[in-house]
Amino acid sequence: MSSTERELQISPIVQESLVHNSRTLYNLQSITASLFGVSAGILGLESYPGFLFYLVFSLLTAVLFYVLRVAPTSLAAAGGGGKGKSALLDTSRYFRGPFEFWAGGLMNGLAGFILTWTLFYGLVRA
Repeated sequence: MSSTERELQISPIVQESLVHNSRTLYNLQSITASLFGVSAGILGLESYPGFLFYLVFSLLTAVLFYVLRVAPTSLAAAGGGGKGKSALLDTSRYFRGPFEFWAGGLMNGLAGFILTWTLFYGLVRA
């Protein structure tokens, strides 16, 4: 029996938990995208600076979520199993893949960002 099979038997990855974690991350990204849209609209950002604002703060949100929620439990679960740096950046215990965690929210929240950005930009500039 390989070590990965043994790990899955000890702490199995439950699909319902992955779906719950993905839904929670999606909700966080949607809410923060709308808040970033409000901020960009109030600041009066236009065109590329507005989209850059969204990109930077969305990635910052992902990093903060990772540092505060995912990394402590990933490192505790690794428990000195010799994984080292790979355990530090491992999101596969809680999400379907690293792309879903790090970049999935960029497209999920884009529509809400643009909607609130244009709404608040119009309200402030009127």
